[in-house]
Amino acid sequence: MKIVSLVALGAMIPALSYSAPQQQSVSPAEKARIEQVVHDYLLSNPQVIMEAVQVLQKKQMDEMQQTVQKTQGVAAKYAESLFHQNNDPVAGNPQGKVTLVEFLDYQCGHCIEMSGMVDEAIKKNPDLRVVFKQFPIRGPVSVVAAKAALAANQQGKYFEFHNAMIQTVKKGQPLTENDVYQVAQTIGLNVDKLKTEMNDKVVDQSLKNNYKLAQELKLFGTPAFFIGKTSLAKNAATGSITYIPGGMSESQLQELISKNQG
Repeated sequence: MKIVSLVALGAMIPALSYSAPQQQSVSPAEKARIEQVVHDYLLSNPQVIMEAVQVLQKKQMDEMQQTVQKTQGVAAKYAESLFHQNNDPVAGNPQGKVTLVEFLDYQCGHCIEMSGMVDEAIKKNPDLRVVFKQFPIRGPVSVVAAKAALAANQQGKYFEFHNAMIQTVKKGQPLTENDVYQVAQTIGLNVDKLKTEMNDKVVDQSLKNNYKLAQELKLFGTPAFFIGKTSLAKNAATGSITYIPGGMSESQLQELISKNQG
């Protein structure tokens, strides 16, 4: 008996419980008997559960792949917002011909793992410009960290703050609000000024812009990378920006950088 059988068995309970004028409702004893039949069947045929899980996983993967393809298809439409949005922190060469955009959350394990690779790419490619888009989606502490990062950018110390945050998270302890301010103090930021600037309209608008852009691009997590020629603007051709959800290898990143240098 396949998944269809499982579905049929599962459907028996609500179907037999339905009260219509033409039929009597199922008695508690009969309902219990049916539930026991389903229970016994699943115990005797556990592979049915695995088959159901596999079908669900395939459906989820197919839906995710479709979303990735849609994002790839529309990314060029948002070239201006991706590459040239006001107040986004920029590392590497501000005038670099190739731009790598990263949507990140400081409580995202994959973001932390990818940080070293991004650093190496900056060192190896003097023509690389990296745009960091704060996209805090893992709770209140992520929001505090994102606001602090943007406020640090206003004091001209975004990259120092960013790197210090990465090192703090790498220690493996849950990130706290106090950790964020400790990082700021360690790199020489004026913490009182930082807290004031975290509530600045510029910081708030930057986060709103990032959330809106992520929604329009249908991003489903962090990190999310986009790469293309820095010169791309509103009239960018479809496919001129490459979308990479999650991680990638160092060789894949370097290949994409080289591809866009030509």
